[in-house]
Amino acid sequence: MALLQVQGLMKTYGRRRVVNGVSFEVNAGEVVGLLGPNGAGKTTSFRMTTGMVTPNAGKVVFAGQEVTTWPMYRRARLGMGYLSQESSIFRRLTVEQNILAILEAMPASRSLKRRLTARERHDRMEKALEEFGLNRVRKSMASLLSGGEKRRLEIARCLVCEPLLILLDEPFTGIDPITINEIQGIVRRLRASGIGLLLTDHNVREALKITDRSYVITDGMVEAHGTPEEIVKNQLVIDRYLGREFAEETLARRVPFQAPEAPSILTPPPSSPPALVRNVLEQERVRELVEQLRSPQRDAAARELVQVGAAAVPALLEALERRDLEMRRVAYHVLQHVMDGVGPFDPYAPEAQRRQQIDRLKESWLRKAG
Repeated sequence: MALLQVQGLMKTYGRRRVVNGVSFEVNAGEVVGLLGPNGAGKTTSFRMTTGMVTPNAGKVVFAGQEVTTWPMYRRARLGMGYLSQESSIFRRLTVEQNILAILEAMPASRSLKRRLTARERHDRMEKALEEFGLNRVRKSMASLLSGGEKRRLEIARCLVCEPLLILLDEPFTGIDPITINEIQGIVRRLRASGIGLLLTDHNVREALKITDRSYVITDGMVEAHGTPEEIVKNQLVIDRYLGREFAEETLARRVPFQAPEAPSILTPPPSSPPALVRNVLEQERVRELVEQLRSPQRDAAARELVQVGAAAVPALLEALERRDLEMRRVAYHVLQHVMDGVGPFDPYAPEAQRRQQIDRLKESWLRKAG
């Protein structure tokens, strides 16, 4: 049985039926997209799934229970997480306090069936900070975080509640390409851990890169569903949503949208892997090399990063944000050999000054990347 089953949802506002019999499902360890043009009914369908909107007909079944009329907090206790498009962090609290506030508000742990002790809450916070690379900003006010850091904090707060399913509302809207790549990497890790994910986003290209299956909604009904490759080849979807230019450009690239399952990254690649698999393997290798900049293999790692070239830039820019002074110093040295005309960065400067310099470096990189 699917983790989430949505069957025959209908919603009417006045005389207008905005959703007319929408059905879809999400399995554990799967990323599913809800796509469609503006006003097609996908957002309303998504909100009926979260509990923000009550349907006129149809039902929502989650983790074996019908939750159609349940409020959001009851769905959350059952294991349904939700990340809104708007920032949901507590801006006047530190990163640590943001995570602890969520843990302290939990009436009971879903796995332990009891309230967490103070020690258990602290341990979960530490694990979340480490897992999402937030240790260096743990004492910072949430309002001062970068866009990527805020999004990572939101996901960390969601995960400490032990969700079975996470619903992502417009995760790629209004953020830069580096942050989009970060979020896509997090989504892959969540999927590999067995969590189901349902997302809706207007950025079709980025959404199709990360989804296993997608449902395209037009005029309040599911027009088509299938794998990303099936979606971009569907003539109805091309005519009513994607447009021929988008579809032809996508197919011409011959890059499969579906990201590989986690185990495939650990096995030897085929002699001629698809482009997306090559990219994933390359980024995994880049991250390994960046970590080796703190090891006795530093010089060899630095040389290989220079050979990798532009693909190493996002990971090197991220390394400049580390607490580790030596890592910042070496990463910037390598970056100077990878990026033409790289701007100034002082690894010894105060954090606020370093953050400004890093922001300028990112802007410069994005301009050059086009």
